[in-house]
Amino acid sequence: MKLVKHIANLGYGSRKEVQWMFREGRITDAAGDVLYADDQVEHDAIRVDGEPLDPPQGLLLMLNKPVGYTCSTKDSGRIVYDLLPPRFRLRSPLLSTVGRLDRDTSGLLLLTDDGGLLHRIVSPKAQLSKRYDATLAQDLRGDEGDVFASGTLMLESEQTPLKPATLEVRDPRNASLVLTEGRYHQVRRMFAAVGNHVEALHRSAIGGLSLDDLAPGEWRALGDEDRARLGV
Repeated sequence: MKLVKHIANLGYGSRKEVQWMFREGRITDAAGDVLYADDQVEHDAIRVDGEPLDPPQGLLLMLNKPVGYTCSTKDSGRIVYDLLPPRFRLRSPLLSTVGRLDRDTSGLLLLTDDGGLLHRIVSPKAQLSKRYDATLAQDLRGDEGDVFASGTLMLESEQTPLKPATLEVRDPRNASLVLTEGRYHQVRRMFAAVGNHVEALHRSAIGGLSLDDLAPGEWRALGDEDRARLGV
């Protein structure tokens, strides 16, 4: 792929704008030597205004989504893309969220521009576990774990029962729920089905991947070892 198209696809500007960046000497190699649009250079050796290029196509990143942000490109309020470099939303292929977390749910959110990878992660066939930490409005009554693990719980307006899920109780009003599917507002609706209400919800892990030391609003690109922990 030509350098102009490659850099434009990463969101640095239109092809015309990137051509001007070349003419202005803003695109160099790692040694600081000016590059030209017809040069043949590896991605990792390219610098824009002295900074390395963003990760190439095939990017997978994780974000610690704070409460108050939506997984949308069009919402009039705060969106998760506001937490990323502005050019990330201009990438081609599009950088998309892998599933969603609602506005009032925080935690681990994946984004990728690899459509095949996105579909492998969200596919029901993947049976990829997701761990949610919930703070509840009322004390647990004691039988919720058995109900969630039964594989017979039917949510309102659903046609099929939920797959078995694992409940881990930390104290009467704090518990973790591990799911292998992702229905609409599933965790909140599961606790509602047993007479409780989720006051705060945080996704702490997907597969073997956890947030580690990422603070709310922080993100990082994932490497091969991280992808292996996802198991897809």
